[in-house]
Amino acid sequence: MLACDAVLISDTSLYGPDIPTINYGLRGLSYFEIELTGPNRDLHSGSFGGGIANPINELAKLISKLHDKNGKVTVPNFYKDVQKLSKKEKKNFKDLKFSDTKFAKEYKVKELQGEKGYSTLERLWARPTLDCNGIYGGFTEEGAKTVLPSKATAKISMRLVPNQTPQKVEREFAKYVKSLAPKSVKIKVTNMHGGLPVVVPLEGKAIKAAAAATTKAFGKKTVFTREGGSIPIVVEFMKQLKAPAVLMGLGLDTDDIHSPNEHFVLSNFEFIFTFNFSASLLPITAGFLIFVSK
Repeated sequence: MLACDAVLISDTSLYGPDIPTINYGLRGLSYFEIELTGPNRDLHSGSFGGGIANPINELAKLISKLHDKNGKVTVPNFYKDVQKLSKKEKKNFKDLKFSDTKFAKEYKVKELQGEKGYSTLERLWARPTLDCNGIYGGFTEEGAKTVLPSKATAKISMRLVPNQTPQKVEREFAKYVKSLAPKSVKIKVTNMHGGLPVVVPLEGKAIKAAAAATTKAFGKKTVFTREGGSIPIVVEFMKQLKAPAVLMGLGLDTDDIHSPNEHFVLSNFEFIFTFNFSASLLPITAGFLIFVSK
């Protein structure tokens, strides 16, 4: 029942409004929670501050050591297996004419930041990263309360690129952050989840058919991009179904994904409805479609 020629996944984005886009690469993921514990209960910061380690202070110090001054991740062997971009891919990235100025303006930041020595698109799509996704501990309500907290917690995600595996990165990361914690606090490192990166060959029949279809539908030449996000099930689909994946989504970078106002442009939604109906495709889950054509 699952025999198919290709798997079509519509959970990626267009390079820009009304630009037909085929995505051929996704970064992988490794996600951790770090918890530091100091005293066995919250304490008065006046009575105990300066004598007992503050887990929030120590967690902030630890996080600050995860990158060097050039934006490189300091986890040992983090870059050991990273696959370099080919000359062809670098040219493709350059031909997309990405504007750092427009990008910064869209998100109202004064300057862009990242690993030194790489373009913004390379850093977004083809280089591994490490980010703190959340941090909490102590008193976080309105007003003031002079607390020296018992615990502090941070959520850390690492985006991985081809040839990196979650297993190797997770092992090195856990060992490294434990070495950074002082004896004055206890550290607990929890591996939450992970997923493999993927790059789909552009020479396949399915990719070529999809590119021809989007070119015809939009009346413009299709562009090829990679994506900084992760869809771990893509590798599993390809492995279990023994079929290539086609990443052909209609989202936009301005859709505020994972933000409070996450949304989807109505014109793109209408395009999906029309396309699905005319092609007699059955959406099986949000963001995913499968061609069953054998």
